[in-house]
Amino acid sequence: MQQTYNPTWDLDVIFPGGSESAEFFTYVHNLRNDMERLAATVDRYRPASDEENIQDLIDIVQQLEDVRKKVTEASAFVSCLTAQDVKDEKAKLLDGQRNVLKAEMSGIKTNFNQKLAAIDDDMWDTLLTQPELAELSFILNESRQQAKEQLSVKEEILMNDLAVDGYDAWNQMYGTIVGNMSVEIEEKGEIKLYSVGQASNKLTNPDRSVRKYVSNQLDEAWSSQADLFGQTLNHLAGFRLQKYKHRNWESVLKEPLALNRMKKETLDAMWTAITNKKSHFVDYLQKKAELLGLEKLSMYDVEAPLTDSVKTSSYTEGATFIVEQFRAFSPKMADFAQMAFDKQWIEAEDRPGKRPGGFCTSFPDSEQTRIFMTYSGTPSNIATLAHELGHAYHQHVMNDVNGLNQGYAMNVAETASTFAEMIVADASVKRARSRDEKMMLLEDKIKRSVAFFMNIHARFMFENRFYEERKQGMVSVQRLNELMVEAQKEAYCDSVKDYDPNFWASKLHFHMTGVPFYNFPYTFGYLFSLGIYAYAKEKGGSFEDDYIALLRDTGSMNVEDLANKHLNVDITKTDFWENAIQLCVNDVEEFLAL
Repeated sequence: MQQTYNPTWDLDVIFPGGSESAEFFTYVHNLRNDMERLAATVDRYRPASDEENIQDLIDIVQQLEDVRKKVTEASAFVSCLTAQDVKDEKAKLLDGQRNVLKAEMSGIKTNFNQKLAAIDDDMWDTLLTQPELAELSFILNESRQQAKEQLSVKEEILMNDLAVDGYDAWNQMYGTIVGNMSVEIEEKGEIKLYSVGQASNKLTNPDRSVRKYVSNQLDEAWSSQADLFGQTLNHLAGFRLQKYKHRNWESVLKEPLALNRMKKETLDAMWTAITNKKSHFVDYLQKKAELLGLEKLSMYDVEAPLTDSVKTSSYTEGATFIVEQFRAFSPKMADFAQMAFDKQWIEAEDRPGKRPGGFCTSFPDSEQTRIFMTYSGTPSNIATLAHELGHAYHQHVMNDVNGLNQGYAMNVAETASTFAEMIVADASVKRARSRDEKMMLLEDKIKRSVAFFMNIHARFMFENRFYEERKQGMVSVQRLNELMVEAQKEAYCDSVKDYDPNFWASKLHFHMTGVPFYNFPYTFGYLFSLGIYAYAKEKGGSFEDDYIALLRDTGSMNVEDLANKHLNVDITKTDFWENAIQLCVNDVEEFLAL
């Protein structure tokens, strides 16, 4: 008899009691004491020109690793609480406290980085020969360089402190408004209220009239709050721009590129390669319109299924399939996924009151992860579940890496997740039992390519242009709508109609404070993972350890060096990207042939 899996996560094994957890409050109390000790130690540290206080620096680094793990642990727990129930008022209060903790931690790190910047170059080279510091040379050099490009310690700490009730507060405001939103949808003569996340899931309904109706209802809901979201977006951008101005940073891409440890040449090469290959995906969109009996797709048709009979799988069936496919590529990844299902590390239940979207978050102190999504049984849901398990596996293989070397950037984080998703998607196509099923599954893969090459490209272009206009002052809701449609038209090569002017309001990523330009890293990860996938198929059985070695290096190398070391490629040139995109073009050609 097949084992069944529970689609709700177990948080109690980490901190029992949810948002009223006494253990969590004790943990945070002890963490604050640890942070105070670390702050005092950093304050006392005086960079010397000789070797007299090498041990002081080593002590700080060891304390810093421990405290950062605990801050991440506490933050992850709050993320889980606020996602599982958007109306949990006590969790919202914890969210505010979490932002204070993060600001304090950022202040300590800023102070420490400035101390590193004050060490002369010869002494710095000597320090990095110490065994305890040598393995951290990349992250310490990066921290030192960041300090040289920032304001004074006092000014940076002041900005962090002001951000709690300024910058981060706008993000919280956005989350509160979205959590209180509901969408009225009439079904079988009865009006039902859905969260925006639940309503959005209905945009994949095979019935076009349902998609159009739900799209209109969602559009009305987002439009009704557009003035408020226009405020959150403008003020988030305004805060960033003021910060950049005072640091004398001219480009708004400086911070996201640094955070993703990549060069502008790499980003440009990626978008150039995509633009060069877009005509194939335009052909696909035109063929899809033809198959649906339309002259042109509307935006709400892009994700639509091509058949009325979308095969659904129970949560247990989806989980079992994922573990089986992982095993064919990587037994260690399969064992990890099995453990995640067995131990209820995944919140997948389809119920109201949850935050829309999906994520994976790490608990580095407990050496655990948690995955959040809403599972309704579609092939796309199975792909999302595999995607998030890829994130979780990435963290899992880094559990014994020094905590300061675990801070891998978003673009390489998306590599592991997309790789896992690719394994499952390819397997689904191969096991198709009929031409129609194969076509549907191929199309599901292609839709992801369209999302990364067109939807994400539209987000990137919109954000770039919005920031340029925001430098001149507040940007009106009407202008935000215009910028969004212009970007969508360009990104989709004008191959669809009925664009989504409110997309800037409905997409959480535009309103997040943790990572600016929360868009291009997705496309990078998707294409980088395709390169790894092709490499894996070529290497065969010896691939698993190579893959783990690559993942373990993601927190301590820039992406250009990572690609050179593990794949022997230069990603500042378009060749690598065009070869990766060709795998997606092959899917389109097979789909068109079918």
